[in-house]
Amino acid sequence: SEYADNTIVVLWSDHGYHLGEKNVVAKMTLWEESSRVPLIFSEPGIQKGVFCERPVGLIDLYPTLLDLAGVPLPAEQDIDGVSLVPLLKGDSISEPPLFWHYPHYGNQGGEPSTIIRSGNWKLIHYYEDGRDELYNLADDIGERNDLAAEMPERVEAMRKRLHEWYRQVDAK
Repeated sequence: SEYADNTIVVLWSDHGYHLGEKNVVAKMTLWEESSRVPLIFSEPGIQKGVFCERPVGLIDLYPTLLDLAGVPLPAEQDIDGVSLVPLLKGDSISEPPLFWHYPHYGNQGGEPSTIIRSGNWKLIHYYEDGRDELYNLADDIGERNDLAAEMPERVEAMRKRLHEWYRQVDAK
């Protein structure tokens, strides 16, 4: 059609509603079974069939769409995400930590908590009781083996980075 040469299509899955492996409604949890969802881009300027396993966040969508449209990032706006265009073209980009902030209870479950994911390491910090869960997603995608008690130094370093992020974005 006449629009095929200038249309960007983005498909990004919702978390979905299902009973997760840990026997809780996974939609409102911060485990991988809820946050690991597909993202598909179609745009005339990007290579077809590129598959990338690098985790990204919704905050990356805005700078990516601006980049695809050839629009510079507005200087007067704080931009938290990064453009994914190099990934869409089969290249690589730096992999800063990802954060998920859920500081409240929800009507579908979930506990007040925040995640930092850095590479294959994922720390979930729970506000109600201050506990942490630590997972190596390369070895444990189902998050069944909490390593927090075995790796207190890694927990402390990741929690420190999490607190830096709180201050940086003025998280509540």
